[in-house]
Amino acid sequence: MSNTVYLTRNGLLEPLGQSQVFAYLRGLSREHSITLITYEKAEDWEDSARMARARADCDAHGIRWLPQRFHYSPRIIAPALSMLRMTWLAWHEVRKGRAELIHARSYIPAAVALAVHRLSGVPFIFDMRALWPEELITAGRLRRGSYIHRAISWIERRCLARSAAVVSLTKAAVLHLRQEYPKELEGQRISVIPTCADLERFIPAPERACGPMVHGCIGTVLSGWFRTDWLASWLAVAAARDPQAQFDIATRDNAEQVRHALDPQGKLANRMRIGPRASEDMPKAVQKHDISIMFYAGGEVSELGRSPTRMAEVLGCGLPVVANGGVGDVASVIEENRVGVLVEGPEPQQIHDALDALDALMQDPELPSRCRKTAEEIFSLDAGTEAYRSLYADLLAERPR
Repeated sequence: MSNTVYLTRNGLLEPLGQSQVFAYLRGLSREHSITLITYEKAEDWEDSARMARARADCDAHGIRWLPQRFHYSPRIIAPALSMLRMTWLAWHEVRKGRAELIHARSYIPAAVALAVHRLSGVPFIFDMRALWPEELITAGRLRRGSYIHRAISWIERRCLARSAAVVSLTKAAVLHLRQEYPKELEGQRISVIPTCADLERFIPAPERACGPMVHGCIGTVLSGWFRTDWLASWLAVAAARDPQAQFDIATRDNAEQVRHALDPQGKLANRMRIGPRASEDMPKAVQKHDISIMFYAGGEVSELGRSPTRMAEVLGCGLPVVANGGVGDVASVIEENRVGVLVEGPEPQQIHDALDALDALMQDPELPSRCRKTAEEIFSLDAGTEAYRSLYADLLAERPR
């Protein structure tokens, strides 16, 4: 078996860590000896039972897990220190002969992999996921042309040129990158692997529960690139149209801040539930919804690379999605497969129009099966794992022995 080091600043105990990291590694671990380095949030470290279960899951698949503590602050120093720690850990794995390939998930791990590659020659995959610098600018957390922006762009350019392969979530992002970095990407191996879901976990509910319609939303809404104003408008109009409707925001974001952003006057009161779910409970949480809402800052360059994990999981559960255009391939998936509705804007009339279209769509008895089929055809975990397996095999075969 070959030795691979997987680097990510996400936590294994986070929903994303389970769905977009461990889900793939379970399959890859059959043919590769994997060392996994993650950064776990404080609240997850405190849950010793879940940490123990995660450790047992890794052991059962032969994955050597090296969890580190995630620090939010100081804002610039904390990421820098985590990079130094990750670099030391990755370099240690190389020195011990446990790294023939480094898989770096997103930009900071890729910068680490680049440094280790320069020191050791070990090839690395720049699994960029999305266009992170543009996401930060869209979220208002980074100013274009600032020192930090120039530093991140320099890392992006170097990693695109020096990596053994680049992985992108969307074809749209690849087209943008080829325009921005034609020299760096000349002859570069690029794989497009969209966000996948574990469709053995995210399955339709055995029976649809009777009762009020539940409008769901899963994942972060306070990221800065989620349109909370659109979501607030949707909730207000939907609540007025249907006095029985319920709203469930399954998020690890601060519940008080979320409620203030979505229902500042408290009109929804007990009709809206806000709170986190453990990753193992997410499939059941989604199954209790009737629809799922996701509004991103569409139309920005940052959104060209976005492939929402939540969309794959929701469709896997046989539910339609409510979204906006200008976000990766979201609009085309919805329109071509008739698995949801697109909202044109946050104005009340635009929301009413989308709700009318949703009411008509949900009369279609084939909708749940069509949502599930779309998930299987586009977002299958098996297909995603096979794409990574093929990429690993090609890169390792090319490495001099």
